Amino acid sequence: MFRLFLFLLLLKSGSCVAQMTDSSFIRKIADEILVNGKAYDNLRVLCKTIGARLSGSSGMYKAEEWAEKTLKNMGADKVYLQECLVPRWVRGGKDEAVIIYEDGKGKPVKATLDVLAIGNTSGTGMGGIKAAVILIHDFEELENRKDEIKGKIVFYSASFNPRYVETGYAYGETGVYRRSGPSRAARYGALAIMTRSLSESTDNNPHTGATIYDTSLPKIPAVAMGLKDADNLYRLFSAGKKVEAYIKTMAHFLADTIGHNIIGELTGSELPNEYITVGGHLDSWDIAEGAHDDGAGCVQSMEVLRSLKATGYKPKHSIRVVLFANEENGLRGGNKYADEVIKKNEKHIFALESDNGGFTPRGFDFIMSAAQLTRAREWLPLFLPYGVYYFGNGGAGSDVTPLNMKSGIPVSELRPDSQRYFDLHHARNDIFENVNNRELALGAINMTALIYMVDRYEL
Repeated sequence: MFRLFLFLLLLKSGSCVAQMTDSSFIRKIADEILVNGKAYDNLRVLCKTIGARLSGSSGMYKAEEWAEKTLKNMGADKVYLQECLVPRWVRGGKDEAVIIYEDGKGKPVKATLDVLAIGNTSGTGMGGIKAAVILIHDFEELENRKDEIKGKIVFYSASFNPRYVETGYAYGETGVYRRSGPSRAARYGALAIMTRSLSESTDNNPHTGATIYDTSLPKIPAVAMGLKDADNLYRLFSAGKKVEAYIKTMAHFLADTIGHNIIGELTGSELPNEYITVGGHLDSWDIAEGAHDDGAGCVQSMEVLRSLKATGYKPKHSIRVVLFANEENGLRGGNKYADEVIKKNEKHIFALESDNGGFTPRGFDFIMSAAQLTRAREWLPLFLPYGVYYFGNGGAGSDVTPLNMKSGIPVSELRPDSQRYFDLHHARNDIFENVNNRELALGAINMTALIYMVDRYEL
């Protein structure tokens, strides 16, 4: 009994010493990033000298060149490009929408809406489309009124559910109207759709994003409008007004072109052929700088590599920073990376992504076994001083999820505070000036700490 007690005491003592060592090193990481961090400066360059970088655009290639050069300057042991085909959707000019209705005296009124064509949609052509508008609250109503849809423009009025504290749940629920709303309406003969932007902001900035057409149905045009315009349009219907709309967009696809995942590595000192991945996506929509989505995730991931080098840490496993291509309208980069892992029979033990903005970190979500999550949660006290208080289950970044789906690799994503993210997401105001240096740095600290812990102890 005494020997057992002594063994348990020594085991607990050893665990405490290990935690003290880890705590001290994470503090060293934090000091390095808070005092000498480069994420904010790197984000400024990415946003202000390159700007928008939609897949296939000149901005995409400028961003790739910048990322390759910056990773080399940070001291990566190797930097290389992983080629993949990416789609090339082009907005084609200014998107337009005008509504026409009668005022209280029967006189026609025209009102211009602030709209953006939804990504991957087809345009109207030079002549535009003019038709009566029908208000549809949800897909159930669409089915109930399917005989009224033909020849009309459908206005989906579904809005964010304000009851959610975690706003990503509202985005997930309402996003279905952007993603599949055009094809659902086309099934019953709609000529086009208009949607509320996927946001709960108080401004009138329209938000774009990607749709997915059902290829067996007509590919009708689709635009998203600012929330103030959407509210005004809804009020017209509530007042019993009949509304027509004119929509013009010149959106179209060009042939696929070559893009790249940009990869920088720190070579493992003990297990160089086993990999830990950390990354974000380098592409952004065409209407903004993509500061939070996902410039923040890219520069935070690069900061993981830089800060580990600066603190003199020698990782056991090889650590890869991957700046993924084409997350926004195709996920080609994430799928290519996962396919190459399979093709080369590489052993990956973990992958982490940051793609929820550069706001104050609150936690991490994981897709992994219950046993692995239990093990990870033992590390949570080390993260509390830096704002992270939960390790959740059931989610991960879009670009690393294919690694889990195709190879069963444990994957994760940083979860910052979500309250402001969808005010900026896919909108023209997603710019550098709306990122806070301290919040961005705290995210990088926690990401680096998690990569360090996985490297030391695995899962």
